[in-house]
Amino acid sequence: MKQVQIPEQLFFDLVKYHLLDMEDRLPEIKKGLTDKMDAIVMRELYSKYKTAPTTEEKEKARKEYLDRRGVSESFRW
Repeated sequence: MKQVQIPEQLFFDLVKYHLLDMEDRLPEIKKGLTDKMDAIVMRELYSKYKTAPTTEEKEKARKEYLDRRGVSESFRW
């Protein structure tokens, strides 16, 4: 299983929420986890684009990566 690193502040927010019952940390936790999940997905798409065995799979991954990144169609090569 892969390991995931998170920022120290997110870790402390998770500790405060789960061990100290500080529920006011929940918005920061949700934002931090959402940002991390987005970064993981983007990295996976980029890796898939770079290592795809066929040209069609490469192009599909490249388009999905650029769509998620927000690059407009007119700016792409």
